[in-house]
Amino acid sequence: MRTDGNLGATTAYNPNSQRIWDNQLEYAEPPLTLEGDASHHDHRLEDDHWEQPANLFRKMTPEQKQLLFDNTARAIKGASQEVLERHAANCTRADPAYGRGVAKALRVFVPEGELVRSK
Repeated sequence: MRTDGNLGATTAYNPNSQRIWDNQLEYAEPPLTLEGDASHHDHRLEDDHWEQPANLFRKMTPEQKQLLFDNTARAIKGASQEVLERHAANCTRADPAYGRGVAKALRVFVPEGELVRSK
């Protein structure tokens, strides 16, 4: 992971709103024959991305949760409104209290029960 500014302000994670770094199948490694074909495991096929952060959040004290909310708001400062709302909605998918705390810290509104899938 480079930290020397090689990509400038280019988003360096996937998935992202700009659709940068989407899978480029032309660069995928060919299947490796072992006892049949093996290929790259696509972790995005996993559907449960919420259980682990939910469990961690629920183990936190109220003070730790507030630090999480404050740190999140500070770290994501400057992101677009769409990204802020989507992040708060994703936190809500893990735990409604987590989503409410993040939304309050970010000063965004996420309707109760709304689930926003990553784009």
